[in-house]
Amino acid sequence: MTTTLSVGEKIKRLREASKISQTQLALFLYVDQSMISKIESNERSPGIELLEKLSVLFGCTDAYFETDDECQPSLQFAFRANEIGNEDFEAISAINRIALNLREMIQMKGDAAK
Repeated sequence: MTTTLSVGEKIKRLREASKISQTQLALFLYVDQSMISKIESNERSPGIELLEKLSVLFGCTDAYFETDDECQPSLQFAFRANEIGNEDFEAISAINRIALNLREMIQMKGDAAK
């Protein structure tokens, strides 16, 4: 039996698996740290724009937050928490966006061959 996780629980799991603090994530998303806390505890719902930025940062599909699909963070940050800056998160997001697009193109190519 699988347990369906809320959007907030999924965000928290991805953040913790990537060893990112709420403060770091808040800086990347340009929101207050208390907003991250409220989202993770399901007191607030993140908007579409935040979900898109989160999915790219963690290397998940956009649909991950709406489905029971699994998503493993694509990168384990090998830096100490205080050494990762916003520019690093932007670079990681750009790389993940490329990887997600490539994965989607490969899937489309495979579907077209059927």
